[in-house]
Amino acid sequence: MKRLAIGVDDFKEIIKEDFYYIDKTKYIEDILEDGSKVKLLNRPRRFGKTLTLSMLRYFFNIENKEENEKFFSELYISNSEYMKYQGKYPVIFITLKDLKHDAWKECLKGIKSVISDLYDGYSFIRESLDDRNKKKFDKIFYEEDGNYEKGLLDISKYLYRYYDKKVILLIDEYDAPLINAYEKGFYDEAINFFSILYSSVLKTND
Repeated sequence: MKRLAIGVDDFKEIIKEDFYYIDKTKYIEDILEDGSKVKLLNRPRRFGKTLTLSMLRYFFNIENKEENEKFFSELYISNSEYMKYQGKYPVIFITLKDLKHDAWKECLKGIKSVISDLYDGYSFIRESLDDRNKKKFDKIFYEEDGNYEKGLLDISKYLYRYYDKKVILLIDEYDAPLINAYEKGFYDEAINFFSILYSSVLKTND
């Protein structure tokens, strides 16, 4: 008998460990047919948002394409014409679920750490950058005085140039630090930062 994946939100783990999984891969079709540049998954807590983003990450990611393809072999999408998009794009996945601090200074430090860790995951593209962008990359990589408000925008541009393919960006718990900031009394500082972070990467970013 299959087991229930209680507390598991990683798509790869659920498939490899043969947990019960309600096939939601038709959503991949829906996204590709919709054509929207930006989508918001607005669902209640514990409704599977993180797992859905994880599914999208493994489907579209150009890294580990062959291994990831196996995870979908017995699911709905495997018989769809849209299976041709599997493994075609560089994917950025970032979660902000742990940015729940008591003051803006600590929150900003946490943001810098999250974005720095993201850059660490793509350190292999550093050598493809020109000197100017290497300096920008290194400032964030080493958590120095970098332009963190444009951190997601810049890494998306670096990946686009490296792969010559458009980039998919998945942000989990995008509102968690803002809700926390409102509750803890530093919303103004937080919204000034995040409005630039999100608008720069999600608007007018090819």
